[in-house]
Amino acid sequence: MSRARGGLFTDWGRFFGRPARSLTRRLIWLASAWIVAALLVTGLILTSTYRESALMRLGSDLTDFLDEVLLATEVTPEGVTTRPLRDEATLNIFGGAYWQVAEPAGDGSLRILARSASLWESTLDVPPDLPGQLQAEAGDVIPFNATAPDGAPLRVGATLKLYPGRTTPVVFMAAIDRSPVDAEVRQFATVVGVALLILGAGLVAAVFIQVRIGLQPLFALRTEIADVRKGKATRIEGDYPLEIAPLAGQVNRLLDHNQEVVERQRTHVGNLAHALKTPLSVMLTEARGQDGLLADVVRRQSEVMKGQVDHHLRRARAAARAQGLGERTPVAEVVDELAVMLERVFEAKAIEIDWRAPDALHFLGERQDLQEMLGNLMENACKWGARRVRVTAGATGLGTLVAVVEDDGPGLPADRLDTVLKRGERLDESAPGSGLGLSIVDELARAYGGRLVLAASDMGGLKATLDLPAAEA
Repeated sequence: MSRARGGLFTDWGRFFGRPARSLTRRLIWLASAWIVAALLVTGLILTSTYRESALMRLGSDLTDFLDEVLLATEVTPEGVTTRPLRDEATLNIFGGAYWQVAEPAGDGSLRILARSASLWESTLDVPPDLPGQLQAEAGDVIPFNATAPDGAPLRVGATLKLYPGRTTPVVFMAAIDRSPVDAEVRQFATVVGVALLILGAGLVAAVFIQVRIGLQPLFALRTEIADVRKGKATRIEGDYPLEIAPLAGQVNRLLDHNQEVVERQRTHVGNLAHALKTPLSVMLTEARGQDGLLADVVRRQSEVMKGQVDHHLRRARAAARAQGLGERTPVAEVVDELAVMLERVFEAKAIEIDWRAPDALHFLGERQDLQEMLGNLMENACKWGARRVRVTAGATGLGTLVAVVEDDGPGLPADRLDTVLKRGERLDESAPGSGLGLSIVDELARAYGGRLVLAASDMGGLKATLDLPAAEA
């Protein structure tokens, strides 16, 4: 007997696994989206409010500027005369403060009557609908944005006045450079943006911490349930807050109920085995003590009935055990025990069993069932093999393990690989036995959600591949 440590199969789960949806991630992303949206709207509202406030202050300055222009202007039926203002910005070319006096023309435009020296030979641009709006709101100051001759942004205030003895009204306009106000608004928006960004980062971090801490009991409960499924624990023992404790209690009650159902099924199976085997044993005993055709028929049929009863009771027990949780069986130990025993049993044939299985590999089920399945396969391999039997086991990484039993015997024809798994079918009709060995292995494997596959081995004999659920490390 020889053994090599280490796994045989590659962890394909890394390539086929898909990440589960995370409640924590969804909550954090949802809360973060709401925080970002709320802060963005808040920033826009604050910036817009500040801009309107700044423009209102600028509008107040424009009103004072217009009043100065009105006081410095003398309007008579013959014409308009405006004295220069004391503000040097209106005296320097493109100085940043501008005024002009005009009257409506017949085509809907404005005819300039007087203007500040700062405009030089230019005029203030006005919206096309300004003359009509001024006439509709005579006496009110109408603000609007414009561009200075040097390209600077302006805030303009315009008003229309009616004078006695003059047939046409007079339009007064004053403009102030808007650049300082725009720069102030941009600075305010930058400060608000940085402040809200810091606030948003802090709120998102607080949400992340709160969600992680708030859901920590659920993560702990998930870990404990996984430990029960893996066979590392039989119950949930953690101390949980009042909101989670009822859920943990319900899971424990479900585990208790499941265990109770399994134990009840085992008891029923045991009672049935006792009830059926006793009459069969009596019939066999009586038949063996008698001669004749009837006794021979009773004896043969009783043996068949006993084999069938054993087979179905074994299957029922396996199905009951497969429903349980928390059973972990080390594969290496079972293979080692079977190899030692079978090498002694087949000592006359000098059978050598070469097996490999990692210590960390565990079968998610009871030891007795694994011994039954591997024992049948390894016994058949020893029975029909010439000198060598090879057993390899490893994890697939998909929650299952694979055990492969091969021999160097004559093997089986391809057309018999499926039929030998049927009840009563035997590898060799000349050899003693009931023909239930491979059928038992197949049905036990199916009870655990696995399967048995037969194929030709590269050693020359039969290759039996057994898929079974694996307990996580």
